[in-house]
Amino acid sequence: MRVVSAIARRELAAYFGSPTAYVLLAVYLVLSGYFFYTDVALFVTFGAQVLSTGLWRFVFVDYRLVTLLVLPLVTMRLFAEERKLGTIELLWTLPVKDWQVILGKFLAAWLFFLTIVAMTTIPFIVFYAFFPFDLGPPIAGFVGLILLGTAFIACGIAASTLTENQVVAAMLTYGILVFFWFMTWNEAVGDERIIRVLLLLSLFDHYYNFATGSIQTADVAYFVVFIALFLFASLRSLQSRSWRGVV
Repeated sequence: MRVVSAIARRELAAYFGSPTAYVLLAVYLVLSGYFFYTDVALFVTFGAQVLSTGLWRFVFVDYRLVTLLVLPLVTMRLFAEERKLGTIELLWTLPVKDWQVILGKFLAAWLFFLTIVAMTTIPFIVFYAFFPFDLGPPIAGFVGLILLGTAFIACGIAASTLTENQVVAAMLTYGILVFFWFMTWNEAVGDERIIRVLLLLSLFDHYYNFATGSIQTADVAYFVVFIALFLFASLRSLQSRSWRGVV
């Protein structure tokens, strides 16, 4: 794990040594703060609703959009930049295994995302100081948000292993995630059995339970499998260089 930790520290230093990370951090916090404020304003205006369904659901559904917007821009450089600069070949000459490289980069992006999520809790803390509420539903929402973001990171890493162009990596990640978003968008066009299957595969339908304050084992298992599959795809993508004759 020392190798994984060293790669993660190197990536984190690269993140925070670049203005891009601070811009993405600022964008996430400004947008999430805006959504939090407007959702609270709507809740107060229409009042007499349950917090978990009248406020937290809207807040965490909106946070989903911000996370989708920002995280592909965080992961797009992880392998694409190394390919473009040629440093990936140098990395392969070192005594490190592919899974250690993937895990190190994944850990760095995940810690960066956790930093963002930690700062996102500030409006909740301020709101709680004036209006104490049941902490269970927002905690469930944050658990779901972390799982969702982790799934985005895994998908983004897989896309970044496929190209040396960061824009292509980001757009490929957006395409995959939006597909999982709209998978059950128009239920009227599908047979009931097909819709039932699509609901099992839909990324955001599994997230929705967390947004309403409910943590279901099936939803957690879905995200774990989703993350594992994309990390495995990343590993296979890197290992493909041997039969492509790159090394």
